[in-house]
Amino acid sequence: MRCFYLFITCLWALSGSATAQTPAADVKRPKLIVGVVVDQMRWDYLYRFLPHYGPGGFKRLMQEGYSYEQTYFPFTPSLTAAGHASIFTGAFPSMHGIVGNSWYERATERRMYCTADSTVQPRGGSIAGGRMSPVHLMANTVGDELRLFTQGKSRVYGVAIKDRGAILPAGRSGNG
Repeated sequence: MRCFYLFITCLWALSGSATAQTPAADVKRPKLIVGVVVDQMRWDYLYRFLPHYGPGGFKRLMQEGYSYEQTYFPFTPSLTAAGHASIFTGAFPSMHGIVGNSWYERATERRMYCTADSTVQPRGGSIAGGRMSPVHLMANTVGDELRLFTQGKSRVYGVAIKDRGAILPAGRSGNG
């Protein structure tokens, strides 16, 4: 995960609400906040291929969202799980606890996968491979903070091809 391109309006929404000095009635809160991370996609590809985009998708996100370009992660290796956790918590791996996709755990003398959790039951079945949760994540994500701010009224979902790309960004209080 050398380069990330991130459209995220979550930080905008939270920073605006944290600094606003106007009454709640005057604050227009967004109805939808979307964070997009494209693993291994260089930020300059968005501009390089801009003529090929339709009016929706990337082009719409570029016009209506925020773009964090040339993002730098001052840690190595910048693996998927550590990168997602860092983006959505704003913390380094040493603080949020996700130091890689997997790591060696001295206490159990085993290799630990970033979202493995033997204490949970997978939805819709009982397969061992579905026992995943953000149990190793030690910091709140943007979604966790949003749910705290709204007293649990917000809905937070993580969608990805791999479990670590959905579970870690959604955080501990995600709805799914």
